[in-house]
Amino acid sequence: MAELKARLMDGAAVNRALTRIAHEILERNSGCQDVCLVGIRRRGEPLARSIAEKIAAIEGREVPVGVLDITLYRDDLSPASESGMPRLNQTHVPFPVTGRRVVLVDDVLFTGRTARAAIDALFGMGRPAQIQLAILVDRGHRELPIRADFVGKNIPTSHTEMIAVKVPEIDGETAVEIWTL
Repeated sequence: MAELKARLMDGAAVNRALTRIAHEILERNSGCQDVCLVGIRRRGEPLARSIAEKIAAIEGREVPVGVLDITLYRDDLSPASESGMPRLNQTHVPFPVTGRRVVLVDDVLFTGRTARAAIDALFGMGRPAQIQLAILVDRGHRELPIRADFVGKNIPTSHTEMIAVKVPEIDGETAVEIWTL
């Protein structure tokens, strides 16, 4: 049974981290020309939308936002349905990724497998000019040579701990918690 160890970020801290990430994205890309955000389903989607809102407030122009379901690209998930096939959610990237600077957005970077699967899925849609990775929490323990370009907070963890990112659209609140397994 998992036990709450600590609440590491409240809504205000998450908001500050996402605002900083939005500024860093704009700095690295010299504005938002040819930039698009793609949130990795589930919690990456609302985080991407929040970053897009912050970029629009800063730059006065909107960046396109899509959502990516990486289920078929995962190499570490077992089937989740009775038919033996993984359950699929919807990918909705209503713009071409070819030639764009795509910022993948997710809640937690751990082993790197989710990011690798998302990159594979993006290349199935076209050839981006560049792929950047924005993460709210980097907890370490990579299994693959993946690093985030934009990080809200580094939270070193042990293998017996879990990071839980909460977003209002799914959890009814905004927070980052660490749990002991």
